[in-house]
Amino acid sequence: MLESYIRPFYQFLMVNPVVKLLNKFFRFEAHIVTALSGIFGFFAACAIFFDWRMIAVGLLLFSGYLDTLDGSLAREREQTSDFGCVLDILCDRLVEFMVIVGLFAVAPVVRAWPAILMLGSVLMCITSFLVVGIFSDNRGEKSFHYSPGLIERAEAFVFFIAMILLPQWFSLLAYLFSALVFLTAFLRVSQFRKLSQLL
Repeated sequence: MLESYIRPFYQFLMVNPVVKLLNKFFRFEAHIVTALSGIFGFFAACAIFFDWRMIAVGLLLFSGYLDTLDGSLAREREQTSDFGCVLDILCDRLVEFMVIVGLFAVAPVVRAWPAILMLGSVLMCITSFLVVGIFSDNRGEKSFHYSPGLIERAEAFVFFIAMILLPQWFSLLAYLFSALVFLTAFLRVSQFRKLSQLL
């Protein structure tokens, strides 16, 4: 939801200039950036576990930044591919999984149920996203049909950062996050059902 409002400005200010520089001075493929996004997400999860809060937030934000850079770099170089799309989705989910595991590992006894609910909600949401994408026409610039939702990656990162910085509010934030992600999946499927009945 946030992405549809801020992405054009963010893309113009933070992504396009870096893509131009990378395209001019470096020749590595875009999927290397995708892999680096996953690696920095892993380091963020480790920092969460060791309670290095500001380092964890910085690493998580850098991981997210790299995730926004890879697709733009691939499109700039006309190197978009099905493999790149698959790797991007896998790395996104891997980062989310590792961050949730990191948050859980801080206090496993207290955080078990909220963490399980978060993982379940992410599972349902990505399933709805992919299934709707399979049965929808792709008219966007991405390699697959992109169906926006109430909670997307930007909102998830806002929640994760709040959970890192405000550990005393972890359970409440986790339950709220899970409810909103489940709602996102439900709304996405409901919207798809209405659209498919019109066709």
